[in-house]
Amino acid sequence: MSKIHIYCSIVAIVFAGCKSTPKEKSTIVENITEKPSCCENIPDRFATNKQAKNDEMAWIEGGTFSMGGDDTQARDDEFPKHEVTVSGFYMDVHEVTNAQFLAFTDATGYITEAERKPDWEEIKKQLPPGTPKPDDSVLAPASLTFFAPNHPVNLNNNAAWWAWTLGANWRHPQGPDSSIEKKMNFPVVHVSWNDVMAYCKWAGKRLPTEAEWEFAARGGLIDKVYPWGNENIDTGKIKANSWQGQFPNINDEKDGFYTAAPVKTFPPNGYGLYDMAGNVWEWCSDTYHYDYYKTIKGASVNPKGPETSYDPNEPGVFKKVTRGGSFLCNSAYCSGYRVAARMKSSVDTGMEHTGFRCVKDK
Repeated sequence: MSKIHIYCSIVAIVFAGCKSTPKEKSTIVENITEKPSCCENIPDRFATNKQAKNDEMAWIEGGTFSMGGDDTQARDDEFPKHEVTVSGFYMDVHEVTNAQFLAFTDATGYITEAERKPDWEEIKKQLPPGTPKPDDSVLAPASLTFFAPNHPVNLNNNAAWWAWTLGANWRHPQGPDSSIEKKMNFPVVHVSWNDVMAYCKWAGKRLPTEAEWEFAARGGLIDKVYPWGNENIDTGKIKANSWQGQFPNINDEKDGFYTAAPVKTFPPNGYGLYDMAGNVWEWCSDTYHYDYYKTIKGASVNPKGPETSYDPNEPGVFKKVTRGGSFLCNSAYCSGYRVAARMKSSVDTGMEHTGFRCVKDK
């Protein structure tokens, strides 16, 4: 899902990326080389926060593990499993909260991408030539919010539960009438990859690589499906914030939450990390490429991901990896709370179920 996908729907243009399948990739588009991020030229006021400390961070010793899918729900882009070694690092024990992000914006005056008017000149570069410009009422500050239809829907059409909502942003997660006033300990959402890179620079931290994230999520367990082992997420005690019931129209809320939950609500994994499954998706530093794992030869040490981006569903859109699943994940649709599960999004896209956590070198 990306802003481009939404604009594609708005202007009623059906282009190759909206219908492509993995088998079609060789005839659709060349792989996209990594483009410069707006965060490569972050102003001086976003320089490292000298007060950043290692409190609320866990030391992850590092080691060697087998990275990739462990069960029948694993997707093609999670294979083959391959040996990876990562060095030790500190990781936030929970997702970055609204309170933490507020401290950042108060200190720097930073304005997130969801709070800015979209740049049509940048957007149309990723659309087919001749795509008409949407009405100015659409090109306004907005973000993607979840809405529950009142009936079962085709799960292949994610537009059936996502809305381009004017006025939605990290301060107003469900739209202009919502607020984070009483949600300071909830994970910040509606933050793009570009936004979180600015936060990381200010905090004196960085985003985890995809390999670091998966190693940490496994919590010391070997070849297990979830951070807690192999027991199904809906079996036994509540383990994480996910969607219980019929997605996307009926949520039984057995975990106590319809959308996001406060950080540290559910038990941590073996490394003392909370919400490595469910709650909100988390940005990683790696560029996303559907076939990346298939290109890896032999063991990898501290891999940084591919140099090019490719998503067969939106082949013209440059994307970064997200990990961990969210409150919307359900086994019938998205088992993203598995430790090996991979998702992706364009660098300028914020959504109601996407946040992040940081890491820091020793």
